[in-house]
Amino acid sequence: MGEDLLIFSGAQEYMEMADDILGYKLSEIMKTGTMPELKQTKITQPAVYVYSVIKARCKREFKPDMVAGHSLGEFSALAAVRSITYADGLRLVKVRAEAMQAACEAVESGMAAVLGLENENIEAVLEGITEEVVVPANYNCPGQLVISGSVKGLEIAKERLIEAGARTVLPLKNVSGAFHSPLMQPAADALEQAIMSTDFKVPSVPVYQNVTARPTTDPDEIRQNLIAHLTSPVRWTDTIENMVIDEATQFFELGARPVLGSMVKRINSRFTPVAI
Repeated sequence: MGEDLLIFSGAQEYMEMADDILGYKLSEIMKTGTMPELKQTKITQPAVYVYSVIKARCKREFKPDMVAGHSLGEFSALAAVRSITYADGLRLVKVRAEAMQAACEAVESGMAAVLGLENENIEAVLEGITEEVVVPANYNCPGQLVISGSVKGLEIAKERLIEAGARTVLPLKNVSGAFHSPLMQPAADALEQAIMSTDFKVPSVPVYQNVTARPTTDPDEIRQNLIAHLTSPVRWTDTIENMVIDEATQFFELGARPVLGSMVKRINSRFTPVAI
């Protein structure tokens, strides 16, 4: 991961800066790390951020009129359009990743994708589960809502969602905790301190944030939405729909591998996103 970026002028400097900021050789782990090592939240998040921002900064054809990022990707999006510097964004991601890793280790938890059931029905089932934490986390696209919670909560939810008509409930194997749920509150508290001490500028284009699915260029609003980010759901479907309403004509995805493009196409079949 990342070797394909080295053809770009400046990519090596970004990699070296990341190693210095993080205090370990992320660049080497990205290339040769073991799968268990790479799956650790504290490694995965900086790696994805570094890759995405380098690609955004170095690809000359990346000239967006608006941007959005899914979960962690919101930090990459903010750095890509200069609301935060690459270095400050990585420092925030480091705090986010380490705090989330600690929260994951404190409570056995996870996430699962619910397929084939309307959002309203899923929400109604989850509202009825009061003995454990389990909540909607990612509104990815029609027919796919990801839920988040304690392991026991997910077990209860799976049984009740299948009874309610869900086609399947699939645990997310590469996710180590209950992201975007109340179980992330300790991580959110740690991230809030870091966010409040970071300088945010007016981005070069509007940023559609996960918490509201609405565009903003206001640094204070960006900061407040980021503070709510870890314990609130990712409203991706609404985000894409709002970008279309605001006259988006094409979507481009920057990342280590295309994932969001298929979601966009399911949200609005008129679009065929391009991975760059």
